[in-house]
Amino acid sequence: MLAFGPLLERLLAGEFICAVSDEGAFRRLQDEEVRERLDAYLRPLNRRLATNEEGTVYFLAWHTLDEAAREQLSRQLGETVASLLPLLEWLQLVQEALGRDGPPAPGDVLKPADFSSRCEDHQGLRERLERLATDPYFGSQSDQLDAQLKQVFKRLKEHGYLLQPHADRQYYLVTAKIDYLLDLTRFIRDEENLPVDDQAPSAQERLL
Repeated sequence: MLAFGPLLERLLAGEFICAVSDEGAFRRLQDEEVRERLDAYLRPLNRRLATNEEGTVYFLAWHTLDEAAREQLSRQLGETVASLLPLLEWLQLVQEALGRDGPPAPGDVLKPADFSSRCEDHQGLRERLERLATDPYFGSQSDQLDAQLKQVFKRLKEHGYLLQPHADRQYYLVTAKIDYLLDLTRFIRDEENLPVDDQAPSAQERLL
């Protein structure tokens, strides 16, 4: 398993692997034999390789939902629910500011400069961006548009929703973690027991 060491470390650290974030690793994970070997290694750790319905992103899930796993899942789901509103607001802002028909898709290119020019010309978008940037999830403390945009893109990059191919070039690629976010949003929308309550672990079991 030495050949899979770095990949396993990334997955165990909570990374999401897709064709945008790491094309080579993503291709390896599409190999059924590789997935079986990884699952065999992960089983004693009570983890398993998982993917979304479309197969566009891989991540780790629990193998068996024992009490410890349920408690951790409840905490993770609670944290995720708390971050959903600012993330969904960002998705809507992308659609409206850039004139898109739907949310950004994996591989789409996003440039802070495009947002800056649109928000400068549209007071409503400017105010929404300011509210979004100063949300605790993004944490901007600046009242300057460029600094707010920089912070938003920085946080989205830190959380794996965006990839910056070149540190000296101000453009970003949307990763397939956005597909996971949208799937999770639909799941939460359809679940009457959410946000987290006493029955949430059973809902999490169906999801993960």
